[in-house]
Amino acid sequence: VQLQASGGGMVQAGGSLRLTCVDSGRTFTNYAKGWFRQAPGKEREFVAAVGWRGQSAHIADSVKGRFTISRDNAQNTMYLQMNSLKSEDTAVYFCAVATKPYISAQSLMRFVGYWGQGTQVTVSS
Repeated sequence: VQLQASGGGMVQAGGSLRLTCVDSGRTFTNYAKGWFRQAPGKEREFVAAVGWRGQSAHIADSVKGRFTISRDNAQNTMYLQMNSLKSEDTAVYFCAVATKPYISAQSLMRFVGYWGQGTQVTVSS
């Protein structure tokens, strides 16, 4: 089971990036998915989650208003659009999927089943 994350890179503060996470090996159409990040020396933290239908989202306060999460179940793909990036957004970003189907976006933090390999986002000030 794999989740392939991509789209990271280096950008100046105020810039934008879009991260992509694709299901590989199996599909998670009915599962909540989300993004977490881990900065050097810090614990992994929740960023955003989207419900299995793509109609509900849960966003961390630290990125609310700047980041948008979405998914395309037909393409087995999830996205994280990151705008107005700040230096404190620098981290490795991991995509994740719930342990079982039909878990809400709000509950993903407590029920992560699988992790992607991570993609580095570096924001220079």
